[in-house]
Amino acid sequence: MKDFQLGEFEEIVLLTVAILNDEAYGVSIKQEIEERLKRSVSVGALQSALRRMESKGFLISNLGEASSVRGGKRKRYFNITDLGKKALAYARDTRNQLWDAIPDFVLKMI
Repeated sequence: MKDFQLGEFEEIVLLTVAILNDEAYGVSIKQEIEERLKRSVSVGALQSALRRMESKGFLISNLGEASSVRGGKRKRYFNITDLGKKALAYARDTRNQLWDAIPDFVLKMI
């Protein structure tokens, strides 16, 4: 379904938000992706993806409490919505169907 299609980076970000659960905010998401995937993530690309997925209804966000450590600035936390869960399930199921359709001999190593 077109409503559930995710780009690769969007899927990675959405999965990471799900992994982090209630601790998913910009810096923690960036660090988690970089540590797990050994992949550099720009803050701009991450923020664009988060906002885009929020506008699509895959994520919701809320502001945490102000912290003196952050100079009074509040963190924006992200949570996956039911629509976001459906998008991830659709992505997983689509990939599994494609993997299952590959004949065994095609990926067999010599």
